[in-house]
Amino acid sequence: MSPLFAFLHHLAAFTLVAAVCIEFALIREPLSDTIARKLIQADALYGMSAGAVLIIGFLRVMYFEKGPAFYFGNTFFLLKLLLFVLVGLLSIRPTREFLSWRAPLKAGRLPVVEPARIRRVRKAVSLELAAIALLLLCAALMARGVGSFA
Repeated sequence: MSPLFAFLHHLAAFTLVAAVCIEFALIREPLSDTIARKLIQADALYGMSAGAVLIIGFLRVMYFEKGPAFYFGNTFFLLKLLLFVLVGLLSIRPTREFLSWRAPLKAGRLPVVEPARIRRVRKAVSLELAAIALLLLCAALMARGVGSFA
């Protein structure tokens, strides 16, 4: 079962990264009906994949890999968790913004978004990507036993 859960965890993680990269690219485009809808879809994919990463990762830590003592006794695992939480917190602003666009789009109108709000969303998505890059570094270090307390 361990290889299956490792595969599922990596698939969910790569999907999460792809969704954030899609948001990063699309949020730089002029807002149109199509771009707004794609951003909403990418953000939904991001949310689903983040949930899958969290659940599958928890199962791997508890049941399918080296055990909780290894992971919770590793500085880079704890930093990885902290960065995952940070990415989640950073994603709140973009998600709220994109969800606010659903009603106007459903009514056949383009959402009216102030440039300052778009800039804040762009910054949040950029920071998410930076935090994800650091998270990946932590994952590589942790997987090789770097940062273990013991």
